[in-house]
Amino acid sequence: QVQLVESGGGLVQAGGSLRLSCAASGRTFSNYAMGWFRRAPGKERMFVSVINRSDGSTRYADSVKGRFGIARDNAKNTVYLQMNSLKPEDTGVYYCAASVDAGRHYTEPTNYNYWGQGTQVTVSS
Repeated sequence: QVQLVESGGGLVQAGGSLRLSCAASGRTFSNYAMGWFRRAPGKERMFVSVINRSDGSTRYADSVKGRFGIARDNAKNTVYLQMNSLKPEDTGVYYCAASVDAGRHYTEPTNYNYWGQGTQVTVSS
């Protein structure tokens, strides 16, 4: 089992920044690819970003490229999502997720084994 706890959400004006953190406990953190997903009100959970477990390579949804950055600190068992130039459409609950091997299907929630409880991000216009 892996337990994930997100933090860092809040209310911010458009153009502002937030940094989300996800602290992991349980099994070896470095064995997992770590992803961030967002669920906007009335919508399905959608992929935001992922960082590979081995080489630290990253992927982003087109809607956040150039504005968001994902990073991990294996010594602290923590993954971060730096969100800059926030827009109202970035509003939603952000979830951290761990995957043993999402492979090419890293955008699909079903390929993640563990999830956090989520943290709310609200961007006002």
